Amino acid sequence: MTTLHTYFSYVDAEAALTWLAEAFGFETTMRWDDEHGVAHAELRVGDAAIIVFSDDGLGYDRMHPKANDAAGHGTYLAVADSAAVDAVWARALAVGAVPVWKPENTEWGNYRCRIRDLEGYEWSFGTHKPGEPSEDW
Repeated sequence: MTTLHTYFSYVDAEAALTWLAEAFGFETTMRWDDEHGVAHAELRVGDAAIIVFSDDGLGYDRMHPKANDAAGHGTYLAVADSAAVDAVWARALAVGAVPVWKPENTEWGNYRCRIRDLEGYEWSFGTHKPGEPSEDW
């Protein structure tokens, strides 16, 4: 069995945990703190799980958001339907997310949106489920 989990270092991991819950509905399922703040926290929403920790004092060089919002990297979460995409878009913008691409249909059959969180990480939410065969391509 292979599973994929992504991890995020935040300057203010405490604020990130709260923000991720408010914006995306993540629930913290495990947390361990040390002298730098959040040493390791695991969050879950649906079947998606991520790891968050504080980079305070650790000196990480982080990638900065690219000037061209159409390119770059990010985290994609597949959701049930277009209503779920619209709901997460509205919730995230209400708590300060930066819009990248508003919810819309793509030419390849995905309804999706893209936003940046409180520290600039890009998040996408869409109806396409990566790794599953699709007739739309």
